[in-house]
Amino acid sequence: MADYVLVHGGDVSTETWNKITKGSPVHTENNRMGCLVWESVARLLRAQGHRVCAPTLKNARDCDLAGHIEQICTAILSNGLRDIILTGHSCAGMVITGVADRMPERVRCLVYLDAAFPDPGQSLFDMIAEGGCEPASIAGLEALPPYIEKLRFDLDLIESLPKIYIRCMNSEFMMITDLVVHKIAAGPKGWAVKELAAPHLPQAVMPDELAQILLDAAKID
Repeated sequence: MADYVLVHGGDVSTETWNKITKGSPVHTENNRMGCLVWESVARLLRAQGHRVCAPTLKNARDCDLAGHIEQICTAILSNGLRDIILTGHSCAGMVITGVADRMPERVRCLVYLDAAFPDPGQSLFDMIAEGGCEPASIAGLEALPPYIEKLRFDLDLIESLPKIYIRCMNSEFMMITDLVVHKIAAGPKGWAVKELAAPHLPQAVMPDELAQILLDAAKID
């Protein structure tokens, strides 16, 4: 059995979620999804006997990238998690990279779900710009601390870990995913690339297919 840590990206509104989900509508007090984006996927993983930890990240207006990384590291340690399938969606690709850099001995596999994978010293905004898009032009994206903070990490260490990149083929963030897939193709081996015929939130529309990829990740030695 494996331990799964699932990290959501930007805090999706319930309105956005309910427009696309194939499940029942979700309503919360603050009209935000937080970790609830993982609920269907987590249920499927737990049904196979795995442990799942899916925290809600602190508000991006009040917490920087280092704070989010610390939050996930603390959750891993406090729950005694090891042999982890560490999964990050969207901008949480930055978070899981920082977590793996700090505790690689606890990670079995890194899974980037339509996610950012930076070069050392890059921020999320740097990646968006490198992909040929002005960050300010993306509706709803603000220059909040986790998105403008540059992430410094040991690239050789991250490259030594097994990694899966799940590319959503109908994603609205292809400027980042195209960039990552190109880097993967041009870089060292150690990646597996999977594709889902889904928008940027596959948890809402293809939870079964996504869960199967994550279950397969647990079979990696």
